[in-house]
Amino acid sequence: MVLPRSAGPGIAARVKVLSDLKLDEKRLPQDGRFKIIQNEEKVSFRVSTIPTAFGEKTVMRLLRERSSGFTLETLGFHGHGEELIQEATRQKTGMILVTGPTGSGKTTTLYTILDILNTPEVNISTVEDPIEYQVTRINQTQVRPDIGFTFSKGLRALVRQDPDIILVGEIRDTETASLGVNAALTGHLVLSTLHTNSAGGTIPRMLEMDVESFLLVSTVNVIIGQRLVRKLCDAKEKYFLSKSEIAQLGKEANMDMIMKYLKEEKVVDGKATWEKVPFYKPKKSAQCESGYGGRIGIHEILRMSDGIRALVMADATAHEIQEHARKEGMMTMLEDGIFKAATGMTSIEEVLRVVSE
Repeated sequence: MVLPRSAGPGIAARVKVLSDLKLDEKRLPQDGRFKIIQNEEKVSFRVSTIPTAFGEKTVMRLLRERSSGFTLETLGFHGHGEELIQEATRQKTGMILVTGPTGSGKTTTLYTILDILNTPEVNISTVEDPIEYQVTRINQTQVRPDIGFTFSKGLRALVRQDPDIILVGEIRDTETASLGVNAALTGHLVLSTLHTNSAGGTIPRMLEMDVESFLLVSTVNVIIGQRLVRKLCDAKEKYFLSKSEIAQLGKEANMDMIMKYLKEEKVVDGKATWEKVPFYKPKKSAQCESGYGGRIGIHEILRMSDGIRALVMADATAHEIQEHARKEGMMTMLEDGIFKAATGMTSIEEVLRVVSE
């Protein structure tokens, strides 16, 4: 739908009314939210407005309120990586961290993990901003920075409520980081998110927040780095990679390891080579205008192994931690993307676009 430019201020005003934002405040950024019910399904809109040189810019993020129905497999986890997450959920203490930029599906991943953990025997409490999914049996608390109720205050109060599992919406500052690590040390399983570009970059980020390295190595169980790629529709164009394209990808990704995992998970047969693995390109159709429909995650899953612990204690860089994890069998997001392109879920172009952003 293309609307005349003159409709802009009217639409912005209507969205602000729905989101309980101040109509007369056009000089400051504002955040709000509203819900609609369509086809018996609740959809939550997160609204952000910001002043620009030519008027207000409004961005809305849409989210289904129903968190159930997701599994680790439907989110794109598979094989060895999925086993590492399942193993981390069986621990009674420690931290599971999910990292990635805004809108990369971190909260959805955390709630899917919570869904696995959510049994009547455990007390699960969360402190979030905002509460994105409402879940039965979970005590969910909304932070209110405007009245001084921050993540760190909420987390401090939560620990006194004797929960077994704590979800902290985001670790943004030193105080929240240190409280989260202490909660993990004192018999809680802590789940949270951070804004870093890779799983390996999470540890130096936590160290920057003044978390002691010896505390970090004894609390973090697993770190999940992720991005979202668009999925190909059913109508797609098949092709095979040339030798030069395989060599080009080999400069950035460990193609032998990807092939090993493809064979292990029986995606290709035991004698397959890269020249014989089909890949796909988007194909426009009446049902699928861009050739893509829906999204799926590409992940890298870093386990806190003895080797990684030694590197953290030796003050290693994010690159050194990432490289060591790769030697221990971790697929990077690019490699997981190529794996998913080889299964026909997405295209190599889409993976390269997302990973390079």
